[in-house]
Amino acid sequence: MPLRIVPPSGSPRTLALAQLVNSLGDGAYYVCSALYFARVVGLSPARIGLGLTVAWGIGSLAGVALGQLADRRGPRPTAVVLALATSASVASFLFVRSFPLFLLAACCYATAQCGLAAARQALLASLVAKEERTGTLAYLQSTLNAGLAVGAALGGVALHFGSREAYLSVFVLDAAAFALCALVLLRLPDARVDRPPHRTAATQQAVFRDPPYAVVTFLNMIMLLRMPLISLAIPLWIVERTSAPGWTVSALLVLNTGAVMLFQVRTAAAVRDLPSATRTVRRGGVAMLASCAVFALSAAAGVPARVAVAVLLAGAALQVWGEMMQSAGAWQISFDLAPAGRHGQYQGFFGAGVPVARMLGPVLLTTLVVGLGVVGWLILGALFLAAGLAMGPAVRWAGRARTAVAYAV
Repeated sequence: MPLRIVPPSGSPRTLALAQLVNSLGDGAYYVCSALYFARVVGLSPARIGLGLTVAWGIGSLAGVALGQLADRRGPRPTAVVLALATSASVASFLFVRSFPLFLLAACCYATAQCGLAAARQALLASLVAKEERTGTLAYLQSTLNAGLAVGAALGGVALHFGSREAYLSVFVLDAAAFALCALVLLRLPDARVDRPPHRTAATQQAVFRDPPYAVVTFLNMIMLLRMPLISLAIPLWIVERTSAPGWTVSALLVLNTGAVMLFQVRTAAAVRDLPSATRTVRRGGVAMLASCAVFALSAAAGVPARVAVAVLLAGAALQVWGEMMQSAGAWQISFDLAPAGRHGQYQGFFGAGVPVARMLGPVLLTTLVVGLGVVGWLILGALFLAAGLAMGPAVRWAGRARTAVAYAV
């Protein structure tokens, strides 16, 4: 199967363009934001961490409500408004001079981002045929990584200069990117959304009355702990526990980004339905267990630097392979288990795993990996494996309950 990173023409390509535009700004923002708040605004790392934890916690809850709004008002107008709201919240960081203002701006940013993610998923569900959704999401993930890589390079330029103006230019870039994203989303057709009859307050909160889907979401959240693994835990592990040089951190990030960009679409091609999705997630759990075991070997006594680098690269290759399989399977599962007309609220709930992983992952992973060392790596790998193995039974339970939940009350 040839490598493809450009999605088919039509709605998938327009969605990818919107993804590319805002990921360029986000890539620069992720690189520079923490240092800006610390060096320019003068906030302590503890306050920055507290503010972001509170913000993403609020955002994870707001994502469901804003997903419901997309179900009621239509996903395209909701996504456009939330893209503009994200742009405004990023711009508000330009005026932050104290912790209360930072907390308020961060909460607005996280709320708009989580809501936008839910609305976009609902928009994709309304525009793309069911059998093509996972493949389209694979293209979008490849586009996301490409944009983040370019944006990170632009953020690196701002870090090189290190001035207040350089940091502020990054926030302006990200705000402009989300405004442009809104304009791109306006090019999409305002597709009609299938709405089940007899919509009541209870049916609009159906995702909270769906225990099987909650279990599936929880298992996926455990596997999403891989997100702070590559960005936080592994860099700390390299610096504090191995003989590998510091540039290895960059090499692993490049490997991860490049692999997703080139091979996510190919990996997702194996996912066609719920059975193939659960098999793929299970294999992803196995791969992530293997990656944890390999990462643990990098700190073995007497391992020279060049060998440590090779071991770390092997672990990163296994990790990104597991990541791509987990992502592809999770996309299929989240859409196939959501009742028609409720993709917004269901995707908002399922997507809450991302901010929760961002909140809890840093503390959990640093405790396991850096604190416990090899034992911690094995515990983490066992968590990945257990979640991957449990996904199959959970999905079958959710599948049996899906029809009853879809037309409850």
